[in-house]
Amino acid sequence: MNKIASIIFILFSLLSCSSDDDNNTVSFSLNFSHNWDGTPVTNADFNTIKFTNAEGDQLSIERLRYLISDIKLEKSNGETIIIEAYNLVDVTNNQNLIFSPTATISEGTYSKVSFIFGFKNEKNLDGVYPDLNTVSWNVPAMLGGGYHYMQLDGKFLNSSNMEQGYNYHAIRAADNPGANPTFPQDTFFEVNLGSVTISNNAVFNIEMNIAQWFKTPHTWDLNVLNQMLMPNSAAQIMMYDNGQNVFSLKSVDQ
Repeated sequence: MNKIASIIFILFSLLSCSSDDDNNTVSFSLNFSHNWDGTPVTNADFNTIKFTNAEGDQLSIERLRYLISDIKLEKSNGETIIIEAYNLVDVTNNQNLIFSPTATISEGTYSKVSFIFGFKNEKNLDGVYPDLNTVSWNVPAMLGGGYHYMQLDGKFLNSSNMEQGYNYHAIRAADNPGANPTFPQDTFFEVNLGSVTISNNAVFNIEMNIAQWFKTPHTWDLNVLNQMLMPNSAAQIMMYDNGQNVFSLKSVDQ
């Protein structure tokens, strides 16, 4: 009887340990920082012409804010966690640079961690997010409604060496503005942060290289493309292309 009791105790202990491991969950945050080809950028650097893009245009940044949504964590065994939340990163006002979802995740190795830049089409619905409505993040109905993905505004020195405004606004690409716009290509995109092992509460330190928006594969000439870019579907697709390498995972603190 003692031998049987010992076996039962050992089995119970192993099952208890397994259960504890499965239930070991942690919280995480996304921490967004910004640079211009490696030089840190904060709102203290705004409103001064101090940046030079790949075309050679000298420019300032006066406003930068962008939307991220749908964080996804995938394991090699096929397990997937999707956190259906969104965050408007407002660099101008130094708000929401750190996003801490209320959901928790289990410890372990994730083969892929990603998020969406902007909204997927099925979630980019006109007028449904009161907080985004309040901060004038909407897109006009004639361009399909929904919301911006990014607003990057400032001034540049044009070919006459005069200051001129630019509005680099990313939205869902639309043709035929009006009552029945059409959409030639999706312009939200997934940002893949790669593989991450999580063993504690984690902070993902994510960098945006602002210069990349003007660089590759399309060298952006602000003298040609500076304003009225929202109804320009070709420009929106160029932004989508350039955005593929804008974000990178710098480190994970845990």
